[in-house]
Amino acid sequence: MTGLTFASLKQHNSLIPLFFFTGIGFAGAMGYLFRLASRCPDVSWNKTSNPLPWQQWKPTDQYKFYSPSRDYSKERFPAERPQID
Repeated sequence: MTGLTFASLKQHNSLIPLFFFTGIGFAGAMGYLFRLASRCPDVSWNKTSNPLPWQQWKPTDQYKFYSPSRDYSKERFPAERPQID
């Protein structure tokens, strides 16, 4: 295929930034998806030993990627969560 080999990229230098930034965007999206799958309390990978993982998180655990107005590690929460049943 023309344009997808290294030899054709050497002839069309304007395509190099296109492939570079597309690759960076893809890597960033995959990294963020991996972070969501590993850090989000709504995701349960092991349903036999931990079927409800969101109940084991403390209110001070920071699982959000970015919060400009709040630092969850410095907030005061009650020691015990109320029952939601």
